[in-house]
Amino acid sequence: MVHNGSVRITLIVNPFASSVTRRSRVMIQRRLAADHELEIVETTKRGHAIRLAYGAAKDGTDLVVALGGDGTINEAANGVLGLPTAVAPLPGGSTNVLARILGFPNDPVEATSALLDSVARDRLVDVGVGLANDRVFLFHCGAGFDAAVVERVEYRGPLKRYAGHALFVTTTIDTWLRRVDRRHPWFRITSPDAEISGGAHLAVALNCNPYTFLGDRPLDLAPEAGLDAPLSLVALHSLDLSVIVKAAATALAGGHGIANEGASSHVSDIHKAEIIGYRPFPYQLDGESFGPVDRLSLEYRPRAIRLVVPGQEARA
Repeated sequence: MVHNGSVRITLIVNPFASSVTRRSRVMIQRRLAADHELEIVETTKRGHAIRLAYGAAKDGTDLVVALGGDGTINEAANGVLGLPTAVAPLPGGSTNVLARILGFPNDPVEATSALLDSVARDRLVDVGVGLANDRVFLFHCGAGFDAAVVERVEYRGPLKRYAGHALFVTTTIDTWLRRVDRRHPWFRITSPDAEISGGAHLAVALNCNPYTFLGDRPLDLAPEAGLDAPLSLVALHSLDLSVIVKAAATALAGGHGIANEGASSHVSDIHKAEIIGYRPFPYQLDGESFGPVDRLSLEYRPRAIRLVVPGQEARA
């Protein structure tokens, strides 16, 4: 990053993201271009932001800014992995988990002001990321029931712009009632860093906390998870209604997160883990669905990506 002056910024815009509007785009572009060299590119399909971010980084841009949802910043991070270019999110999706975790305002124009202030103050942090089958996730990777819900939400994509969190809740209920096998576990989990016994229906590896937000309420599965620490891993070994309700209530209440007992596991300081399917299972990364796969290899890679983080001083 260039200090005390103009920087080269590539703004990657997902024009299909839930809350990206023409008015907000114009205001954001004007603010970014006022004191910096700005290039604007648009995504046209899934995976496009990876190539755009990689191309910008190889061309020498200092900062890739992703205006869109969590999927857009996930792709941008995958594009710059291993390169010196910094990345930053501007919230344009329905939930904007990473931007809110980092401390950006949830309004994209206000977030742009915070971004520019952070760039001026050189507030850059080298953070760790998770890898799932060699693809980056910034805040979480979910497998099994969790991913099945995300897959159904994506299937109903046009509703996300209007229904938002209500769609997530209703889809979770519908998926539990009609679309998953609640009797037979989907996979088992192994790790050299912790013992996780028994088959599981759901697993979430967290690179930071919370898992997501319902409105203004965070869902705290593993409050100890952070961008400067190895992964935390939460699993449910049963999809009985009592287990689901208890997990949801615990996550909403905050505190210590999901319990490590009985029908649930909660372990931290995970550098590597394997999710091994009894049958093919879906997975999701930062809210974008993938799969199905028979096996998922998880890994923590420290200091892998440079993020712009409001309120944080530069870290070499």
